[in-house]
Amino acid sequence: MAKTKKINYTYAVGKRREATARVRLFRGKGESLVNGQPIAQYFSGIVSESVWKKPFRLTETTEKYFVSVKVVGGGIQGQLEASTHGIAKSLSKANPEKFRAILKTAGLLTRDSRIRERRKIGTGGKARRQKQSPKR
Repeated sequence: MAKTKKINYTYAVGKRREATARVRLFRGKGESLVNGQPIAQYFSGIVSESVWKKPFRLTETTEKYFVSVKVVGGGIQGQLEASTHGIAKSLSKANPEKFRAILKTAGLLTRDSRIRERRKIGTGGKARRQKQSPKR
């Protein structure tokens, strides 16, 4: 006989470039974590703080929800934007009629599809760089 666990969170996935963030949004007060560390420690700095707090600030839910994020791949900036995307998607799932329009107009629900351009043959190591031609 299998035990069934009551799920008391809203789940969403956020992506940016090579980074993927799996977000669990919990109701109530608690500490927001990213990969087991406090979110302010993992994404340090005031600029990063303003980015990940933006979905909560827009929906006026700063003290009403907290998150647990598992993020893999990419660099710190890509992981930050993937986490923000996941937080916005989970907030929109938690209360669609109230939050979806606010987050949509802010552009937080749209996945930023810009990725690294592939390297072309005949270039000197980069995507658009041309090989140096000899002087004649």
